[in-house]
Amino acid sequence: MPVGAYAVASDTGRRRRRNEDNYVVAPPLFAVADGMGGAQAGEVASKLAASTLEAGGSEELGALERVDALIQQANRRIYDRASTDPSASGMGTTMTVALVEGMTVVIGHVGDSRGYLVRGETMEQITEDHSLVNELLKSGKLSEEEAHVHPQRSVITRAVGTDPEVDVDAFAIEAEDGDVFLLCSDGLSDMVDDVDILDLVDRNRGDLEKAVRSLVQFANKEGGEDNITAVAFRMSAGDEPVSDAPAIEDTVTMPALSEPDERTPESVDVPPHAEIAPGPAISQGRVRLVLAVLIVLVIAAALLIWGLTR
Repeated sequence: MPVGAYAVASDTGRRRRRNEDNYVVAPPLFAVADGMGGAQAGEVASKLAASTLEAGGSEELGALERVDALIQQANRRIYDRASTDPSASGMGTTMTVALVEGMTVVIGHVGDSRGYLVRGETMEQITEDHSLVNELLKSGKLSEEEAHVHPQRSVITRAVGTDPEVDVDAFAIEAEDGDVFLLCSDGLSDMVDDVDILDLVDRNRGDLEKAVRSLVQFANKEGGEDNITAVAFRMSAGDEPVSDAPAIEDTVTMPALSEPDERTPESVDVPPHAEIAPGPAISQGRVRLVLAVLIVLVIAAALLIWGLTR
């Protein structure tokens, strides 16, 4: 098999109570799905997408047609469920899928999860975000800097399961020996710049388990605003035995918003040039307590001085 090694890490992040990301690591098929919808509907949508891919689809189709057919099938399953279950109304999911056939990697993509190709010392984003911000960026209405902090950067223009049919971006890439493909949810790409993603993957190219763990930990260190999932696999033109690293779930367990958070990830593999945000500030309650003690001490001192001068 031309897949020499692969690994996956998925984490709830620091701000969400549930992980609505799902993934598939079943060589030669890899995928990331990031669900959306109220209550637990997003988790349901991404699970339906993942289970559809795990079923495999028809092997009689070519790789490009097979990937498109699998995503279309997932779309129908999610749409039918949302149409018949009021609690799942409006749910959907992103899907970024990679199917390896020889040294050809077929990509199928819907939404704003991403696919990257690391080749040599460079990295290329091989998928296009189906998002409002990307549309504004392409039209020249936003700069790269504005897009990165835009309040609607999570609004997507295309999703799996929201309509009876879905438009899938499907294409093939001729891989080279040593290429690393990375599929990830926007919980990673929104938190970690491309230059830092490349640095962490490149430094851990020989240990993909460490690479995906480092990516998730760094995303949490930068704020962990969303669920984070990273799937990586390395192509090998020789007879390298497949190294199947186990899935890493909740690599850095963080409390939800309603809970105080004074912990930081352990052993974060941080790029040397990265700027790390400062740790949590002193709580307002603690500040008020200190001020109250100081006021009491000042009053006591004033009373003591007044008594001595009488």
